[in-house]
Amino acid sequence: MNALNQINDLKARMGQSIIGQTDVIDRLLIGMLANGNLLIEGLPGLAKTRAVKAMARNLDGSFSRIQFTPDLLPSDVTGTEVFQQTDDGGTFRFEAGPIFANIVLADEINRAPAKVQAALLEAMEERQVTVSGTTHKMEPLFVVMATQNPIEQEGTYPLPEAQLDRFLMHVQITYPPVEDEVEVIRLVRGEEIAAGKGGSKDAPPTIPQDAVFAARAEIGQIHVSDAMDRYMADLVQATRTPGALSEELASWIDIGASPRASLALDKGGRAHAWMNQRDYVDPADIRAIAHDVFRHRITLSFEAQGSGKSADDVISEILQLVALP
Repeated sequence: MNALNQINDLKARMGQSIIGQTDVIDRLLIGMLANGNLLIEGLPGLAKTRAVKAMARNLDGSFSRIQFTPDLLPSDVTGTEVFQQTDDGGTFRFEAGPIFANIVLADEINRAPAKVQAALLEAMEERQVTVSGTTHKMEPLFVVMATQNPIEQEGTYPLPEAQLDRFLMHVQITYPPVEDEVEVIRLVRGEEIAAGKGGSKDAPPTIPQDAVFAARAEIGQIHVSDAMDRYMADLVQATRTPGALSEELASWIDIGASPRASLALDKGGRAHAWMNQRDYVDPADIRAIAHDVFRHRITLSFEAQGSGKSADDVISEILQLVALP
């Protein structure tokens, strides 16, 4: 079985646990294939945690969940040095924290104080942790998927813009349509009945990590034309100089996207093209992920917020105004 078939198999298995959220499943896979980290935002009960667990359950690798709380310490995430008594007197050994896993679920990341968020984000960016002067490397497959709840403000510590920028994409989960909600009821009921009978049938073998690495190698060979490079750069530039496109757009944006947005469009666009069985990137690939790439990287003005404009509204306007290649 080639890499694409294995990734599609993983997608299908996740779809059996997550009803009506195909776009979210696609974004989780794109984030992993692009070797990036994701911020997943949605109201309570919309299967944010379940989606990440479904991926980890069907992929060969270690999984850890960190429940962020206001009293969490950086060492609770990264690990710490522990003194161990020996016949020779004693020594310190490193006790790895939950960050040392292939897939890390950072649940409700905005509930932890800034120093804990910084410890996690440093590991995301550098792919390593330094404790007591010793550097500890992460596994080759290392993905952080952080969730947050947008409606609760008490006891939360919102991520600063500079730290948000380190996430490849900001994925939003919305309420499912009523037809899908009926299927959710039936799915959970079936799981409860199966658990009451002593478990379910044997699960199929997990997807090997080699499939992910093989997919990344193939994605690296996806052709990106000069015109597409310019299109991605034009989209990012439009967030920085919106006045060149429209006076109204200029009144909506205070701060534009960083160069990380250009890199995210390139990585995500190639992964999207590969998943759609194409060996080249076209504008549809870029437009498909543009909202997820820009959503957390542009700062709206007070005028935009007062007018009820969301980041998605502004991004849609940019996509309309920037000429296609």
